[in-house]
Amino acid sequence: MSKIKIIPLSGVRENGKNLYIAEVGEDIFVLDCGLRYPENELLGIDTVIPDFTYLEENADRVAGVFLTHGHADAIGALPYFLEKIQVPVFGTKLTIELAKLTVQRYEPTKKFKEFHVIDVHSEIDFGSATVSFFPTTHSIPDSVGISLKTPAGNIVYTGDFKFDQAAVPMYQTDFARLAEIGKEGVLALLSTSSNAENPATVASEAQIADEVYDTIRYWEGRIIVACVASNLQRVQQVMNAAHRSGRKVALTGQDFGKIIRTAMKLGKLEIPDEDILITQKEMKNYDDDQLVILETGRMGEPIKALQRMASGAHRTLRIKEGDLVYITTTPTIAMETFVAKTEDIIYRAGGTVKNISDNLRVSGHASPNDLQLMLNLMKPKYFIPIQGEYRLLAAHANLAQEVGLPLNRIFITARGDVLEYDKGELTTAGSVPADNVMVDGIGVGDIGNIVLKDRKVLSEDGIFVAVVTINRREKRIVSKPQITSRGFVYVKASRDLIREGGEMVEQIVEKHLHEDDFEWSKLKQDIRDQLSRYLFEQTKRRPVILPVIMEASQRNRRR
Repeated sequence: MSKIKIIPLSGVRENGKNLYIAEVGEDIFVLDCGLRYPENELLGIDTVIPDFTYLEENADRVAGVFLTHGHADAIGALPYFLEKIQVPVFGTKLTIELAKLTVQRYEPTKKFKEFHVIDVHSEIDFGSATVSFFPTTHSIPDSVGISLKTPAGNIVYTGDFKFDQAAVPMYQTDFARLAEIGKEGVLALLSTSSNAENPATVASEAQIADEVYDTIRYWEGRIIVACVASNLQRVQQVMNAAHRSGRKVALTGQDFGKIIRTAMKLGKLEIPDEDILITQKEMKNYDDDQLVILETGRMGEPIKALQRMASGAHRTLRIKEGDLVYITTTPTIAMETFVAKTEDIIYRAGGTVKNISDNLRVSGHASPNDLQLMLNLMKPKYFIPIQGEYRLLAAHANLAQEVGLPLNRIFITARGDVLEYDKGELTTAGSVPADNVMVDGIGVGDIGNIVLKDRKVLSEDGIFVAVVTINRREKRIVSKPQITSRGFVYVKASRDLIREGGEMVEQIVEKHLHEDDFEWSKLKQDIRDQLSRYLFEQTKRRPVILPVIMEASQRNRRR
């Protein structure tokens, strides 16, 4: 029997950035290829993607990428992966269309064409394993889980899911299919842990739809709804409620054209009335109680747009007296402070804020009961909790023990851990590279901890620049030190500090010029060290010190 390896390259001990590897014999199956948006401490970073080093080293063995759904945490890193490794990409119709948008937006991969549309009846035989799919309930249509049938049993990756008995047909889970996979025999289950420690019951989408409708129909003024563009179920509920309440919907947000229009084209988002959608310019033709403004975007973007509206910095819209701001997205822990500040600004502008989570537990992810039901349906021999910080993985592991899975068959992994199945046992067998890779502008992976540390220092204590021109041959200073400071001290109020700093630089340069073993690096480091000590003694701050030493040219020396 061929050896089997399971490697979470990312998506464990963190939120988002899902990428898991199943190796069966010589074939490597890549399950999802997502990114995550940075926390506040990653200053200036646009996104964080997985480390593809191991896959690059084994590129000839990669059978393909298999996607579970169209959210950024599952498809966002595809362009960067396909830039390095050109392999087929498989997913449902909507997922593939959204993946195409993501890939074609990135210049190096805009011509990539090898996308393959599958459905829940598809089975793809690779010889070493047969890949099949099962429908799941999530906040976006066409979500699936993935099953790899191997000689040792099925390897099942759930993707993002929850169980909702009242789900509409487009979002329903096929429980019979889950039970069938479980009966076939599951070697290993990789299941999401996002809600593993929260015992609160997640509201059904039918309940949420009623809540959205009640909120919209009873408000007498204008309503501004903040929603993540990729949460198509919530967008559908808002449009349905607006239609039933006799309101028009004006759409904003940069992701509207990329996601919502694609879903509409595929019939995954149904417009209740062709006349319901209006442009922002047409809003002046309607009374406030006839309008819903739907502000969409990715992750925290709708909240940031609300803040701009409330502070008067938005290009076209401004929150005013009588507006209801309805936040239908559940913020991450990192965003909670930002949301609270945004609410305060909205109230100052005269608006009122309502959060969808005020009355209901809203989530597109499985509750602890759902997670245990999945375990009972699958009856896995081994269990690997994924997608979540360590405490969530541990909570999911406890849930698995409660339904009878022995602790020695549960693996709480770190990024890059290799689990190998050989001779009837799954064991830990080393690790592979799996660092975070930062994307900043067009740079991919060129930002590391040193740069981030410098950015943090710059954001806290500023920069202190000393520029001096020297003539090394004549061992003299041509132009005395010019000191520039940004974000460190107010220059006009700190003239003595600036002057003394310049004099110190001059003394250090004079000393080095008269030494026999003059070295540029030693001179610059000496300036940094002495200036750093002096500035800290005077201000208790540690700015980034940047010495710029220029050497006068031969032509300048003759003048």
